Amino acid sequence: MMNKNMNSIAVLLMALCPSANAFVSPSATSCSLPSSFRMPSTSTQALFMAKSKTKKKKPAASSGGLKGFGGSSKSSTKATAAAGSIDRSKAALKFYNYLERNGAEANLKRVGLGYFPLQIGPSEKDVIQLRGVIALRDIPKGEPIIEIPYEMAIDLGRESSDPTLPATSFLQKYCVWKCDSDGPPSDKERGDYFAMLPEYLSSDCLGSTDFFSDEALEMLQSPLIKEETLSRKDLVHLRYERDVETMAEMSSNLYRWSGEEVATESHLQWASWIITSRVLTVQGPPESGIANRLLIPLIDMCNHDRDSPHILTGRAMTGATLKVVAGVDVKAGDAINISYGGSVEGNDRFIQDYGFLDGGGSKERGKSEVAEAYKIVARKLTGRNRALTKLTVDDQERALEALKATTLEEDEEMLNSGKITNNDERAAIEFRIGMKKALAGLL
Repeated sequence: MMNKNMNSIAVLLMALCPSANAFVSPSATSCSLPSSFRMPSTSTQALFMAKSKTKKKKPAASSGGLKGFGGSSKSSTKATAAAGSIDRSKAALKFYNYLERNGAEANLKRVGLGYFPLQIGPSEKDVIQLRGVIALRDIPKGEPIIEIPYEMAIDLGRESSDPTLPATSFLQKYCVWKCDSDGPPSDKERGDYFAMLPEYLSSDCLGSTDFFSDEALEMLQSPLIKEETLSRKDLVHLRYERDVETMAEMSSNLYRWSGEEVATESHLQWASWIITSRVLTVQGPPESGIANRLLIPLIDMCNHDRDSPHILTGRAMTGATLKVVAGVDVKAGDAINISYGGSVEGNDRFIQDYGFLDGGGSKERGKSEVAEAYKIVARKLTGRNRALTKLTVDDQERALEALKATTLEEDEEMLNSGKITNNDERAAIEFRIGMKKALAGLL
């Protein structure tokens, strides 16, 4: 039976990829992380309080959403090697003060928020600024880069597959700050952190399939992603009716978004995306055997690099410290990136949970025509990695069959035609192009 099923998948692959020549990829853009940074002052206080005279360009929206915390990007493949600049905006300065007030001031001697140029197109003008975490000094391997007290994190409870439950808790805290409603002082105190989060319906969250139009979901040519996205929307709908609406009717101060407006189902959808894109799962006390979902200020502002050598450590328990430890020597000016999803997730997860397509880690860029994040999904669809594959043969066949709706050449022509202007639709086409190239490489 197994041979018969595998043969049927092979037939689908051959129909999908009739020739290797049909899947020739353009050469990948070479990329390395910033390696140097000239600090304007040796004083930490002067470093952060001095006002920058250079006006920064407003990050542009794009089809791929974000490469994590900061500015928009088309995908994560085209970062350029250039020194970053420190974020001295009013919001950033308030956030630095927030860190100082909560016992995390030592971080400001090592890192800050910064902007890094990101190439999003072939022209020299196709550059945006990606915000992330920047090293302010050299940090030797093995030393902490970031240290955050557990008490400063927002603990949203035990890990589970449903992001809507912690989303209701987060949304309530966010609304207390946003509307200055009655609530725990700690929620209002976190306002300088909340102000740094991606805003509701910003380009950041719109990169996730949770916010795709029906047309864009179809254009993914992925029934599995479409079904999971719709299922997650159903969860949001049920959670909103059961928890948010009910609680808001009981108290006018709960879930008040602005003025007398109560947070909508769409607001809860955004809050759920905040959970899937920013929360870290952290083990509790050794004897507990449980893991909790934490929003960790500053650590959750690190961008993604699949090849990041840095190590996340710490426990979700009173008195503990949550850390990013240097896996290699860090130079002043380096971007401090971490690996989302433990380096084992593919672009099926990235476009759903984070809102961008992973175009490759810093080590693989320029060495492979197809990003590992696409290869991971391709191996799942073809049963090549049984340790990670949780799909039935039927699901594998359905996913492969859907990608036959168009050829690679047709997809590339459509993407380059200029006729597809909606960001979600462009991201959908980019995803299926990457998938077809990855599948071709398995033949």
